[in-house]
Amino acid sequence: MGCLTHVIRGTVDFIYRYLAAVIVQSTHSVSLTVVEEIAKQEGVSPEELRPPLHYVIDTDALDSLFQSVDGERVPSTVKFTYNDYMVSIDETGDVNVVDHTSVTEADKTVV
Repeated sequence: MGCLTHVIRGTVDFIYRYLAAVIVQSTHSVSLTVVEEIAKQEGVSPEELRPPLHYVIDTDALDSLFQSVDGERVPSTVKFTYNDYMVSIDETGDVNVVDHTSVTEADKTVV
């Protein structure tokens, strides 16, 4: 009996951790990921970003683009600028934040 109890407890713990991870992933919005990535680049907390992201882009609309319901299509890529950053989000919701000044500097070539 003792072995079976450990198996059941281990299974319950695994299911609990799995469900908690799924719930966190499904409630973690794209706009929140963008804020976290930019804050990481800036070396500040997300609350310290100025201006707030919702002043630059409609965050509700951005999040709704990546909330697939019943197989609806999501855009292949969404790109926008925030302060000195180029933000791109692919169809999987992966967020890429690049310093916009480094991108424009790299594009300048002397012919």
